Amino acid sequence: MLTIAEIGQAHDGSLGMLHAYIDAVAKTGVDAIKFQTHIAAAESSIHEPFRVHFSKQDKTRFDYWKRMEFTQEQWIEIGNHCKEVGLIFMSSPFSNEAVDVLEKAGVEQYKIGSGEVNNFLLLKKVIATRKPIIISSGMSSFEELDATVNFFKSHKATYSILQCTTSYPTQPRQYGLNVIKELKERYGVTVGFSDHSATIAAGIAAVALGAEILEFHVIFDKAQFGPDVSSSLTMTETKQLVQGVKEISEALKFPIDKKDNSDFKNLKSIFEKSLAINKDVKEGHSITFDDLEAKKPKGFGVDASKYEELLGKKVVKNMQQWDFINEDDYK
Repeated sequence: MLTIAEIGQAHDGSLGMLHAYIDAVAKTGVDAIKFQTHIAAAESSIHEPFRVHFSKQDKTRFDYWKRMEFTQEQWIEIGNHCKEVGLIFMSSPFSNEAVDVLEKAGVEQYKIGSGEVNNFLLLKKVIATRKPIIISSGMSSFEELDATVNFFKSHKATYSILQCTTSYPTQPRQYGLNVIKELKERYGVTVGFSDHSATIAAGIAAVALGAEILEFHVIFDKAQFGPDVSSSLTMTETKQLVQGVKEISEALKFPIDKKDNSDFKNLKSIFEKSLAINKDVKEGHSITFDDLEAKKPKGFGVDASKYEELLGKKVVKNMQQWDFINEDDYK
């Protein structure tokens, strides 16, 4: 099971904030931390419709991407910090130039965002690094995923696929938890869940349904500025999620065989019950349903499950209230 805390743009362009996130995430029990590597000039053009007024601080989304950039040296420091605190260093590149930056920074795994799944130019660049690749299927149909998977196979890439819904925050009706099984059956690779719901429940449910990778956004405070804040978990919520995921992952390793209950033999003898008479009766009394009670423990009388066998039978001796009824007490 691989858990990935997505920082994305939660650092809001502050290198100090980014390093604070690394330290905080390391304390949650998460396995990996993931960033986004944006180089505005390399990934965006003047025709991009997303270049609109974005915030009081950024005139356009392009300006926002520029403010999110870090230098090569800073990325190297980021990678080193992740490894120092025991986190797998991951990032999503959005240009071939970003891949070059991340390679120099020592990135350990690549995450491909939903919008880049059919960007074969970028995929070829990433595949050439020979590092593990995780792709999000958020905006892709099965037909499009088939093409990407075939591309990966033809280049002998190591890859995994995440069920992902590109909606922030994702509502329960949009989770698409059923797709986890469909992806496994269709592609036969490791499958996970990329969550934007800002809930603990969605991730735990995904793992219970077979997700082996879980990615989710994290934030220090849900009052912060940023495009992914409403889709993020706090550090406290992240700790709770990681603990829950570990417990579910452990549980899935030990399936229960309901055909065999021999482990409960002793407990069954204590908690299961035997039939008893609930009032004083005379010899020859015909037993009715209202004459019976089931009392612990099992084995001192006829099993409670067999009460119907006694109905209408006559007791062969006087019996006192709460006497257990055995097979030789009636005919």
